[in-house]
Amino acid sequence: MFEEPEWAEEASVVADLGSVALGLRPTAASQIKGSNRRQLLATLRALEVASVPQQSPSLPGSDSEEEEEVVETKKKRLKRGLFAGASSEVEEKRKKKRHKQGPPSSDSKEEEVERKKCHKGALLGSDLAEEEKKKRKCQKQIPSNLAQPLDSVDQTGSKAWNSSATSDPTKPTCETPSSNPPHTLSRKQWRNRQKNKRRQKNKFRPSQPPEQAPAPAPASAEEAEVPSAPSPNNHGARAEALRARMAQRLDGARFRYLNEQLYSGPSSAAQRLFQEDPEAFLLYHRGFQNQVKKWPLQPVDRIARDLRQRPASLVVADFGCGDCRLASSIRNRVHCFDLASLDPRVTVCDMAQVPLEDESIDVAVFCLSLMGTNIRDFLEEANRVLKPGGLLKVAEVSSRFEDVRTFLGAVTKLGFKVISKDLTNSHFFLFDFEKTGPPRVGPKTQLSGLKLQPCLYKRR
Repeated sequence: MFEEPEWAEEASVVADLGSVALGLRPTAASQIKGSNRRQLLATLRALEVASVPQQSPSLPGSDSEEEEEVVETKKKRLKRGLFAGASSEVEEKRKKKRHKQGPPSSDSKEEEVERKKCHKGALLGSDLAEEEKKKRKCQKQIPSNLAQPLDSVDQTGSKAWNSSATSDPTKPTCETPSSNPPHTLSRKQWRNRQKNKRRQKNKFRPSQPPEQAPAPAPASAEEAEVPSAPSPNNHGARAEALRARMAQRLDGARFRYLNEQLYSGPSSAAQRLFQEDPEAFLLYHRGFQNQVKKWPLQPVDRIARDLRQRPASLVVADFGCGDCRLASSIRNRVHCFDLASLDPRVTVCDMAQVPLEDESIDVAVFCLSLMGTNIRDFLEEANRVLKPGGLLKVAEVSSRFEDVRTFLGAVTKLGFKVISKDLTNSHFFLFDFEKTGPPRVGPKTQLSGLKLQPCLYKRR
């Protein structure tokens, strides 16, 4: 026999169910065919979805998809109606409160317009996600508005704003007071401005000693922008430093002048100069020591080291002793001679005529003291006071020698013999001579090798 298809049986069953729902008899409903059967099936499924939403989804098909869309649209319309009803009730409550408070001000009118705009924008949104975004934006804006100064907000505007915020907790509070000036700063900007003002104030504040208390901060911001006037102590310190610098330059100029006089004239003229002005020798010696301190090795220390290796019984004569540094460095007996006295052990005299007997000393020392135009007189006087075989030590600035060989030849003609020479130092040369006898030339014989270059300093 011919079997009916499965969809025919399903259709008959659905038709019977629909007939029961419509109050028809099953026999009459089973006779409905074609398009009527489909309509009944669609209405039946719609009733099932509306009554039982938790039921499992129906079979896939074009009719079932259309029915699901219809149900979703009904739900959305229902939610919008509920939201609109709630908002209308809130608006009625606000109107009653405004009527009780009195006529609204210009600021409250502007706020009302802003509220209406925001309310309309919330209602016109078709999706709940957009409303959530607006709520978040408004919540972010509230802390910055609260940080504004209280003076810039009207009392009426703040009251209206507070009432609207408390009366409707569900509505997003996106309105802001319109009476605030456009240049209102945020909390971070206000802190940065105050920090910059403090930096500007400390920049112009003079430095204070630690025992003094810091000056009080200015009362207003305008006072902080004005630089503080320098204190009189600061002016006094600057003036004192300027005077010290000028005095140092003056001393340097006088030292160069005295040094030029010592190298350009005989020792007798230099002695008269220092006798007339005792402070001049102190000034010259201080400048001389400042120059020698810059050397890597001082010649007087080198000579003292050599003499410490010899017997302590030797008698030493220091020509041009200065501050008697050599006498303080060795154990030997030392006769100190110079043009002026800086130490009680110094004998003031012309080094061409020292108060010593003939052949009475063992060592004669000239440490940076072959100055003046009568160097020959100094060496002849050393020959006179030295014992036979005595030691003559000479240390002089290296730049003064044009030809070392001619100098050594001239000294040998005055009754000496070269023992050793040290030309390794960059600042001075050191020579050791031994006395062989009296000078071999007469007093009128010219010795060109003894003319050394003057040690002059450049003018500044």
